[in-house]
Amino acid sequence: MYRRAQICIYYLLCIAAVDLTFTSDSEITTAKSRGCPPECICLSPKQVLCNTGGLEDIPANQLPETVEELSLTKNNFPVIRGDAFAGLRILRKLTLDGNNITSIRPFAFRGLNRLRELSIQHTPLPCIEKFSFAALQNVSVLLLANNKIRYVEGYSFAGTSNVQVILLINNPLLTVQSHAFAGLTNVVRLVFPSGIRTIEQDAFHGLQHVGLLKLTYMDLSGLRAYTFRGLSHVYSLNIQESDLGVVQKDAFADLAHVDRLNILNNKVDLIERLHLRHDNYIDLLRFHGNHVLEAPRHPRDILLEVKTLSAIDNHFPCDCQAHNVLESDFVRGNSVEFQRRNYCISPFEYNGKPMNVVDFDLVARCHDNVMQDNLGSGVVGVSCLSTLLFGFLFLAKFFR
Repeated sequence: MYRRAQICIYYLLCIAAVDLTFTSDSEITTAKSRGCPPECICLSPKQVLCNTGGLEDIPANQLPETVEELSLTKNNFPVIRGDAFAGLRILRKLTLDGNNITSIRPFAFRGLNRLRELSIQHTPLPCIEKFSFAALQNVSVLLLANNKIRYVEGYSFAGTSNVQVILLINNPLLTVQSHAFAGLTNVVRLVFPSGIRTIEQDAFHGLQHVGLLKLTYMDLSGLRAYTFRGLSHVYSLNIQESDLGVVQKDAFADLAHVDRLNILNNKVDLIERLHLRHDNYIDLLRFHGNHVLEAPRHPRDILLEVKTLSAIDNHFPCDCQAHNVLESDFVRGNSVEFQRRNYCISPFEYNGKPMNVVDFDLVARCHDNVMQDNLGSGVVGVSCLSTLLFGFLFLAKFFR
């Protein structure tokens, strides 16, 4: 009985081995039926390398349909056409680094429903065209570093809802157009390169559930109205080490559900208005290390209805404009601590000194001043104004 059981087990194992062999041979036959382009190396039916092969087009119809990892680096195809990878439906990883790509046409990657990682780096790609990366439903990592990308067109990522990481560093990105990132959700990390000069209205509209959105080393003429409209559910929005120019009123209008808004170490020419209301749902605002050349025109222009505020190490004007800062929501009712933790940017003789070295009771308000060049003019401004008014009335009476 025992001997018979051993024979049965041996027989079943033999059948399984034959079946596995047949399956393996079948896979290889299927792969060979599609062929392997001479410029490529098919390591297996699932892994194909087409590197430095001088390809002038993407040989999708020559590759095995079973391929899951495809590398097409250092070839010579300048354009990725629409549906360029049609038929490679189980592709999971695609690498296109080092090619002379100058254009990615709309829906270039359509049909790659299982693709998880896409890398296009070290190419002369000048821009991201509309719908270039549309319908990449399951890509989690999109690497676009070290290209020549100067602008991102609207709806470039439409329908690409599950990207977790987008890497755009080391691109000469100048402009982020309206709705450039519309349709992206669940992005864990979106880091922009330095040197951005224009962020259009609604540039981040439709970008939701972001872990980190980081904007650094920008050179803007201004932070435009409705720049962040439609951006929502962000853990950390960092705007730092940049020249922001004029922060226009409504720049942060309709930004919603931000855990941490960090405005750090920027140069600001003027804050026209900074309103963060209750319906923005911002937990923490960190306004640190900024150099504000010109204060808001009125204390009411700063409205910060955030749960927690930290405003330290900033530089503000310490002439007559200082009153607009000290009576604003930046202070949160503790003027002594605010003056101790922030510094003067002007007048020159007070530059870099803590604000608390200035006796602002002796500094007239700006609407009382005629000359606002320094602290002294602020103190004597009322008398100067009175003298000018007296002279005007005297001359008017004389010439009747």
